Amino acid sequence: MINETLKFISDEVNNYLSLKLGLNTDPRLVLGNISRALDNDTTGTNSLSNKAILSLVNVEEDRLAKQPENFVKTETGITYKNPPTCLNLYILFAVNRTEYSDSLKWLAFIIQFFQYQNVFTRISHPALDAGIEKLIVDLYTLNFEQINHLWSTMGGKYIPSVLYKVRQISIDENATIAGGGFITEIGTNTKSKLVVS
Repeated sequence: MINETLKFISDEVNNYLSLKLGLNTDPRLVLGNISRALDNDTTGTNSLSNKAILSLVNVEEDRLAKQPENFVKTETGITYKNPPTCLNLYILFAVNRTEYSDSLKWLAFIIQFFQYQNVFTRISHPALDAGIEKLIVDLYTLNFEQINHLWSTMGGKYIPSVLYKVRQISIDENATIAGGGFITEIGTNTKSKLVVS
């Protein structure tokens, strides 16, 4: 579900950028590893030069949303399985344009898009993968020290960027541990023992 989520967000932002900047045959926003943005390869098909880049920078388990039950009721009985793992994704949009003013303009459009639309459901967005019930995208602000650590970890020089927290991705293998039927009757044993002394 992680790849499907990022692909969906990338497509939606690209559609918005096309609306604001005009149609383009090449996507303006690509999924990519931001740490490779400043590599010397500027001509290949995997080039991140002159693009906006969407990178996953952290995955966090959402323990508050985790279901405590390890069973699911069906029409015919009960199925025992581990509950789905709920994740929050931290995604970074970085704009690697040649012209700095273009980078700032594109970054503003990306922020504008999520200000306009930050909740995605299958009702409002039929292109959303069937395994994703709902996505909520919130701006996540870092202080200067955290920004320094983030970009140092990625091994790159800072370029205009913004970080968002995407809630709530559910990962579920749907593997059954055991199953059983419903309790349909309860019996009691009324026999008593005779004690002889």
